[in-house]
Amino acid sequence: MAKKFNPIQYLSFSGPYKILHMTWFAFFLTFMAWFNMAPLAAAMKGDMNLTDSNLKVLMICNVALTIPARIIIGMLLDKFGPRKVYSGLLIVMSIPCFIFAMASTFTQLVITRLFLGVIGAGFVIGIRMVAEWFPPKDVGEAEGIYGGFGNFGSAASAFLLPILAVSVIGGENGWRWSIAITGATCLIYGFIYYASVSDTPPGKTYARPKRASAMEVTSYASLYGLIFMQLPMLGALAVLAWKLTLVDFFNTEELYVCYTVLALVFLYQAYKAWSVNAPRLKEGYDENDKYEFRQVAILDIAYFVTFGSELAVVSMLPLFFKNTFDLSLEQAGMIAASFAFMNLFARPMGGFLSDRLGSRRRTLSFLLGGLALGYFLMSSITASWPIYLAVASTMLCSFFVQAGEGAVFAVVPLVKKRVTGQVAGMVGAYGNVGAVSFLTVLSFVSNQAFFLTISGCAVFCLLASLFLKEPKGSFADTHHDEVEPEDSKKSVLTPAGATS
Repeated sequence: MAKKFNPIQYLSFSGPYKILHMTWFAFFLTFMAWFNMAPLAAAMKGDMNLTDSNLKVLMICNVALTIPARIIIGMLLDKFGPRKVYSGLLIVMSIPCFIFAMASTFTQLVITRLFLGVIGAGFVIGIRMVAEWFPPKDVGEAEGIYGGFGNFGSAASAFLLPILAVSVIGGENGWRWSIAITGATCLIYGFIYYASVSDTPPGKTYARPKRASAMEVTSYASLYGLIFMQLPMLGALAVLAWKLTLVDFFNTEELYVCYTVLALVFLYQAYKAWSVNAPRLKEGYDENDKYEFRQVAILDIAYFVTFGSELAVVSMLPLFFKNTFDLSLEQAGMIAASFAFMNLFARPMGGFLSDRLGSRRRTLSFLLGGLALGYFLMSSITASWPIYLAVASTMLCSFFVQAGEGAVFAVVPLVKKRVTGQVAGMVGAYGNVGAVSFLTVLSFVSNQAFFLTISGCAVFCLLASLFLKEPKGSFADTHHDEVEPEDSKKSVLTPAGATS
């Protein structure tokens, strides 16, 4: 019998709920810092005499390192634990935020923006932290709240930073102080987070992979799949490098150097994956300790379509509504904001449905089907539509997109606990790969063809999701591969609240 849902429990600030709220706010701050430039771009442009091409370069730099950063952060997470990694990320990333705010040249802006893109990997950390504190039967709801509320940090930047820069601070340096404040907030909260949370509940051991330099897999087929799935991520970085040539930031020779570096990175990743896994595969895994990398690959492409399409659509939707319905920029921006605003409701709802409908696989498939239909509907929007119907169609599509994201990350923590960080890192990275891919498509086709392309990808993903296996113990009270401490008496609380 399904457990009765009690929303009041999530208002608590004790036990696992304290960890949830502390962690989603950390994610919220990382997204505020990551997206602190776009709302202030006009002020920056005037103060530093930037061109439109300069701004395009900075926008590309803002996402370039997020893809590899999510992989690397996932590895560090599995090795050192979320408490140290999240705190460290917030504290360290405040430095490029401060330098960006004080920059006096375009080169300084580019370098600091590249580094600041790493903060976009913070999302991965909380996925494992929440999974450590909530049982499988509730992990979808908890991960949905974490993702939905944290993701709203980008909208908070868009709403709050211009007000702070213009109405509160004022002057030509208002944008600098606003960006610096986001850095200061990250810095302070990094110390608060470290002092307030622990990696696991008392008495539980934090499961770590044998080696964290490459994802641990349990079959040769999975090893080949792991190597192959590196290619789209590096391909997205190659596309970003190519885009930098379009705005004259790279010349042709520099572009080929980038391609060569990316090829060498692929060979190195393939070598590390083989060297880490091949010796262990020769020894063999116990049948109960195995998992299929196919699960990870399907979740990768599901997040490619869900979060990838969200990032792409949010960036083009204001102009789409402005041109289609002849609206002002302000009106179009407010309507487009409804797509992102749905995160507060839709992403937690995706996790809720995954917990309650009895099958995480079928829930994900259903939401992917709704996403495909939603984008097909959006491809039909024309100036002849009533504006209210276009907005309603957009919000309906947005619900399936973000609920799908919640359903994806209701499964991620259940694949294999000791590599959850690396699984979450790869799945999260594929969301950015999707954004780069869809925005590249948009540069070559009409808006209608763009929406149809996403719809077609969603249909393919729906078919792939039919091969997703229901994770073991999806609705149990404990993770099926929970690691018991060797001596629970050794598990004590440190003054910082961490188990040792």
